Amino acid sequence: MEIDRLDHLVLTVRSIEATIAFYTRVLGMEEVTFGEGRKGLRFGRQKINLHEVGHEFAPYAAAPTPGSADLCLLTHIPLEDVMTHLASCGVHIELGMVPRTGALGPLVSIYLRDPDGNLIELANEAQH
Repeated sequence: MEIDRLDHLVLTVRSIEATIAFYTRVLGMEEVTFGEGRKGLRFGRQKINLHEVGHEFAPYAAAPTPGSADLCLLTHIPLEDVMTHLASCGVHIELGMVPRTGALGPLVSIYLRDPDGNLIELANEAQH
C-alpha cells in the first residue's frame, strides 16, 4: 500500500457562506459546487469540502466540530507580502514568522484563524 497525495479534506463550519467568503477573499481559493449543490474550496490539486454543522453529509467524522482543524498551507508568495495582504483584509496574525518543519523540510510560517477559529498556518519552504 502506498498513498500518493491528499485529494480533499472536510471542514465542519458554522456558516458555509462565511467560510467561502474568507477562504476566497483572504486565501485566494476557488469556490466549487459539486454533487447535489455541495460546496468546496479548490486550491492547487486539492480541495476542502464543507459541511455545515448539523447538516453533515454521511459518512462524516465521529465528532464534527467547527474550529477543531489545524491546517498548514504552502504558498510561493513571500510571507512579507502575505502579511501585507492579510493586514489589508483585516486579518489578525496570531504568530509569525517562525521556523517550522514541514513534510519535505524546513518552513517559515505565520499563523491566523478562520471564521470558525480553525488554526491556519501559511508557510514558505525555507531556503536550505
